[in-house]
Amino acid sequence: MTTRTPDFASLRAISFDVDGVLTDGGITYLDDGRELKTFNVQDGAATKMLLEAGVHIAWITGRDSPIVTRRAQELGIRHLYLGQSDKRGAFADFLQRTSIGAADAAHVGDDLPDLDLFKSAGIGIAVPNAHPSVLAQADHITRSAGGQGVVRELAETILRAHHLWRWDRSK
Repeated sequence: MTTRTPDFASLRAISFDVDGVLTDGGITYLDDGRELKTFNVQDGAATKMLLEAGVHIAWITGRDSPIVTRRAQELGIRHLYLGQSDKRGAFADFLQRTSIGAADAAHVGDDLPDLDLFKSAGIGIAVPNAHPSVLAQADHITRSAGGQGVVRELAETILRAHHLWRWDRSK
């Protein structure tokens, strides 16, 4: 792990890889050629929390999948980049469209194509089941594995840092 300390309080934008972060990385093909992916429902609710708090979200993935498009539409993801073999251009476009500097953005990934975005973003975040090179260069590693509540975990961290977390039990 690198020595940078993540500043979640300055975070205004976050991009996510899809396969291996928002899903467990598995793809099931049906006989008719369709594919199945499983998304975490709590991640969906957390995505909406972040968007409502004004945090910009992008999904940047190397695959082109109708299922990903459908889920992004359901959640209100306005910045969706499919089929990105080089994710740097998509990340730069996301920042330009939102007028946010890279220092105030994070990227969450699990595999080697995400490493360039770790270098570009203010915070590079890996899931614990990421490739060892990704883990070594991450500024932060989630407790949750890909597809198991990564967005929910990060939403709480980010919203707490912004003093917007309102779900603690009162005494």
